[in-house]
Amino acid sequence: MSTSSTGVLVLLGAPLGNPEDASSRLRTELARADVIAAEDTRRLRRLLSELDVVPTASITSYFEANEAGRTTTLIEQLYDGKRVAVITDGGMPSVSDPGFRLVKAAIDAGIAITCAPGASAVTTALALSGMPCDRFCFEGFAPRKDGERRRLFGELAEEKRTMVFFESPRRTEDTLRAMAAAFGDDRPAALCRELTKTHEEIRRGGLAELAEGAQADPPRGEVTLVVSGWTGPDASEATPEAMAAAVAALEAKGTDRKLAMKEVAVRYGVSRRDVYDAVLKTD
Repeated sequence: MSTSSTGVLVLLGAPLGNPEDASSRLRTELARADVIAAEDTRRLRRLLSELDVVPTASITSYFEANEAGRTTTLIEQLYDGKRVAVITDGGMPSVSDPGFRLVKAAIDAGIAITCAPGASAVTTALALSGMPCDRFCFEGFAPRKDGERRRLFGELAEEKRTMVFFESPRRTEDTLRAMAAAFGDDRPAALCRELTKTHEEIRRGGLAELAEGAQADPPRGEVTLVVSGWTGPDASEATPEAMAAAVAALEAKGTDRKLAMKEVAVRYGVSRRDVYDAVLKTD
């Protein structure tokens, strides 16, 4: 439980790009805070100007590189009775952005925490994707290393819920190709970029098609990927020729044969032995 002498930690949901999405409470909390910890202080000052808010708070940076050390300072300020607001470049602190470490430390210290909800890239992209929204999972950023990324997508190959990922524009093509290898070229997906901003764009199609599009016209800005969940194998498609061709296609992209056969078995809902036999027939 918090004590009357401690302050309050406030998590601020920031607009994704369009300042008109800011809530009146966001304006109130920015004006009321004693300390504002921002992922990017320059972007914060621009937002304050756009919202016509003149803060009385001290403003400090709070991003991945200094999060560990700065958390201790912010906790000390909370102990001193300060109202500390945390804001990231867009969306909610802690959700693939700085904030989780501070929230956990505040909970452990018995400090009160509240939240001013705001825009969410996850739910915005999900709603615009055209994918089922009744059940979904958020996977954040995929691993940067190719092997770790393939392992993750292999684990998610039979995930039935719609999946939402964040990705940087420079890695989007590679991630889409890895998804196509694990989930199937034709798995429905949507590439959502620059949500709520002037150049907002939603590209929909199969994973392989989106990967080709990302190669021909690399996306710019912040990217959210929405991928349809697994709907189960179509037994009529699990022919020896189709399975052997799928393994060969994965091998051509650099996937180890053993892993390729495992991924194809998952894709078609058959045993790895069935895939092995199919490959033997065509070798």
